[in-house]
Amino acid sequence: MGIHTQTGKRTRSRTPSAKGAAKGTATASARRIDGPQIRIMFRKAIAMGPGKADLLRAIGTTGSISAAARELGMSYRRAWLLVDTMNQCFKSPLVETLTGGQHGGGARVTELGQDVLRRYLDMEAKAAESVKDELAQFTRLMG
Repeated sequence: MGIHTQTGKRTRSRTPSAKGAAKGTATASARRIDGPQIRIMFRKAIAMGPGKADLLRAIGTTGSISAAARELGMSYRRAWLLVDTMNQCFKSPLVETLTGGQHGGGARVTELGQDVLRRYLDMEAKAAESVKDELAQFTRLMG
């Protein structure tokens, strides 16, 4: 397991860009990050990163992987692959799918998934705070 960070600005809009939609990348989160982007590696997979955190949050609010994918401007397949990777990287699933019912299935973020998301967001906030001054100085050097 390792922790990788990237420093930079990331802005997401409510509508997917043509480039983002073509690649199936998440573009709909309303949050803006100025600072490090943390990716937690497990073996060769990214167990948790900014996009997976956005997806977990969206699944939690929509109760559906497909609705979360639509909200983030990504394909259902891409969302499912991200969920599958997260579920394989942790001791138990972060997302459980629900079957049947009058309105079909759905998905829910498990207690472990909620804990992982909370811890990840805490790490992201601490990392941003710890490099705030250096990042401000660094960004002045950029065009």
